[in-house]
Amino acid sequence: MTITRAIHAISGKKAEPFFFSCIFCQITKYWAVSACSPYQPINKAGFRRAASVFKALGHPARVMMVEELSRGERCVADLTALVGLDMSTVSNHLSVLRGVGIVVDDRRGTQVFYSLRKSCLMNLFCCLDDFDEEKR
Repeated sequence: MTITRAIHAISGKKAEPFFFSCIFCQITKYWAVSACSPYQPINKAGFRRAASVFKALGHPARVMMVEELSRGERCVADLTALVGLDMSTVSNHLSVLRGVGIVVDDRRGTQVFYSLRKSCLMNLFCCLDDFDEEKR
């Protein structure tokens, strides 16, 4: 069953099938869901903030962690197993992500759990398939 048919079966409404490459984008577009308003920096400080977010996403391990956190909160040990790096390196990566406001942390006893601050960040990930090696 295609994504379009699944959405149609669940909602009884016809979805727009040709515009998006992932299910998150399709569902987001179909129901016009947006977790935040579009960001439009209007001054140099705003552009610097946007650039700092992109810079924080400039490491493959951080992108993997963000994608995993889109599924729900995770502790450092879970993320360490995911990326295959030692715990101190993962903690440093998480510190970078927390520093720009991508993730938030919640200390529970000796463990720290991380989650995405805004799930709308995953909207950016939906269009990344358009930037693959073959299309350059």
